[in-house]
Amino acid sequence: MAKRIGIIGYGLRVSGLFGKLDEQETGCRIVAIADPREQELAARMGEAANEIEWYADADDMLDNAGLDGVVIGTRCNLHTEMALKVLKRSLPLFLEKPVATTYEDLYRLKAGYEASDSQVVVSFPLRNTPLVKLAKEIIDSGKIGTVEHVQAVNNVPYGGVYYHSWYRDESITGGLFLQKATHDFDYINYLLGANPTAISAMKSKQIFKGDKPAGLMCRDCDEKHSCEESTLKPVNRDRGSYCSFATDTGNEDSGSALIRYESGMHVTYSQNFFARRGAQRRGARLLGYKGTLEFDWYTGELRVFMHHEARVETHQFDLNAMDGHGGGDGMLLRNFFRIVNGEERSSTSLDDGLLSALLCLKANESADTNTFQQVAWN
Repeated sequence: MAKRIGIIGYGLRVSGLFGKLDEQETGCRIVAIADPREQELAARMGEAANEIEWYADADDMLDNAGLDGVVIGTRCNLHTEMALKVLKRSLPLFLEKPVATTYEDLYRLKAGYEASDSQVVVSFPLRNTPLVKLAKEIIDSGKIGTVEHVQAVNNVPYGGVYYHSWYRDESITGGLFLQKATHDFDYINYLLGANPTAISAMKSKQIFKGDKPAGLMCRDCDEKHSCEESTLKPVNRDRGSYCSFATDTGNEDSGSALIRYESGMHVTYSQNFFARRGAQRRGARLLGYKGTLEFDWYTGELRVFMHHEARVETHQFDLNAMDGHGGGDGMLLRNFFRIVNGEERSSTSLDDGLLSALLCLKANESADTNTFQQVAWN
């Protein structure tokens, strides 16, 4: 008999990941959804909605649906609250990032996790991609020597989504370190296999600000046909509806961090949300004494530069042959379903999610106070 999966918050990300579960041989099926938008979601799902038990309340679903595993895809500020409900029941959990958006929630979640028997898969696809798995293999082999410096970057070509849609509300998202850097901090921690000890950060808002009226939508703006960010333009239509130059547009549009690790080495990380087209880039350079390794998810290329011999190794991945997030999404799902079926343990545990969220919150605090922040649970 197929294992029964319930979803709390059937958002865009979760619907994309789990929406075609019935077509896959996973041993699991979606049987229940807790979301107050039942009519809207059912209309979108069509006949498939008839096979779902709908709940307006998460506790009601968790108490009555007889579930073997739970997926949380609510908006970010509800992730902790919903996760605690699942952790109390010790069910396998697939949790969207960021796992928490405030210090208070982060510490509540840590305590709830430590008291639970749940296996938790945090939605960190980047560390699961073939690109990072190969990088990890090369680094651990010693080919480039011990990694003593990292330069990581994320130039986001679709950054408008963070200013046109609900993501523009920082009270929900917690800002863009928690939205984007949470992934990057996690894969960096994974590749280094080391613990961060301190962080210093800056963030700025230089582009997506202005004096347009709060609540203005692109369709109602006098500049809707000339503005480069207008969501009436085909290239921007999936970004949202609101004006990105209005007084209520939240989120920084660039941010950078310096992270010190326990050995004394440091990482530089920088993210940007107004780069476009060919300026897109997401990846890192990791430097050791023997060589340098670099990769970029947008090109699917990984290169190793040997420092003491005239040799460069190039590995090219076929991006068209991979599923979402460079092949990482499929690995996340397989891990979660195998956990539900009692075959595996989590490869992206809540310990990883908690550490990444702590780094992001410390980055925010550093940027807001112009201070270095120690990365510690105290």
